[in-house]
Amino acid sequence: MLHTDIPTRSDIESLLTARTPGSVSIYLPTTPVSIDIGASRIELKNLAGTAIDQLRAVDFEKREVAAIADNLDDLIDDDAFWLHQAHSLAIFATPTGVRTYRLPNRINALVEVSDRFHVKPLLRAVSFPQAAFVLALAQGSVRLVAISADLPSQDVAVEGLPTDVASAVGKSSITDRSASGRLQGAEGQKLRMTQYARQIDQAIRPVLTGSDLPLILAATDPLDAIYRSVNSYPRLAATAIVGNPEGRSAADLATAGRTVLDALYAADLVAVRERFEALRSQGRSATDIVDAARAATYGAVDTLLVDIDAVVPGQVDETTGAVTFDDGDDAIDYGIVDEIARRAYLSGARVLGVRAEDIPGSGPVAAILRYAV
Repeated sequence: MLHTDIPTRSDIESLLTARTPGSVSIYLPTTPVSIDIGASRIELKNLAGTAIDQLRAVDFEKREVAAIADNLDDLIDDDAFWLHQAHSLAIFATPTGVRTYRLPNRINALVEVSDRFHVKPLLRAVSFPQAAFVLALAQGSVRLVAISADLPSQDVAVEGLPTDVASAVGKSSITDRSASGRLQGAEGQKLRMTQYARQIDQAIRPVLTGSDLPLILAATDPLDAIYRSVNSYPRLAATAIVGNPEGRSAADLATAGRTVLDALYAADLVAVRERFEALRSQGRSATDIVDAARAATYGAVDTLLVDIDAVVPGQVDETTGAVTFDDGDDAIDYGIVDEIARRAYLSGARVLGVRAEDIPGSGPVAAILRYAV
């Protein structure tokens, strides 16, 4: 079982806005198999040693270096903490404390030391969160199941949710004639199922209000098509979970739902890339780090794709966005691409942490601009 702590938007913003000299960011692969976690603990010890060496190389305050080392050693020695892990671990340490996030995606080992945290690798987990609702719909039953990246899937209690088609329309059978006596057979059954679907839509609407999570339908025809005809939730996924959902556990529906989510996110990424290409001729795109840094500084970035594994040491001017590259990696410089992502995110841009192969061009960044700069 994966034990994850997906950062919220407020978590991300807190990390992005923090400014503390000697901020240490460490990422390392882990495993949910606790008997194999020893290798990750050893790797953390090595990465922590690299961070301490960088701080000492710039004559950082000795007491604060010792405090950071103690904080990281305490984490390494915490046997209970290491019993429950996922595929990656993000660690943010300062002289006053440590924050950790267990992540479902695999991130390459990395250590960065600066006056700010290196947050970009976290964005993969929040760009494509494994969370949604599944509406398991059949003539004889209906359930709303919540899929979470952090917790086991579970049924959601929904007030006023009908139990089946017949009782929803006050009939002993959906083959009964309508009140006017004119509808029977297949036409009458379709009317009853439409009424049933409309009641379901009305019942789950308060639960979904304010949510931007996808709603995935698990149903067979004709209920699949009928429900879609009355649905009022804008994020109903076009792809459904195939097969009759009756008798399937919440965990089984969640597993099928995550397959649909993966397809949704892949299609979303394709749409972003297509939009990037469409706006390239209008001067509203950037793949050069220098151009992207300037655009992010001026708040001109609408959507940003960043390579979560790329690290380009240097600095970005706070006012002009001018970039200064550095050949080495020390406790003074920071990741330029990470800083571009930070500025874009805080200006309201959509920032997607992706793999290198998903970025247009050959660099670690691609930006769709609000206007040409």
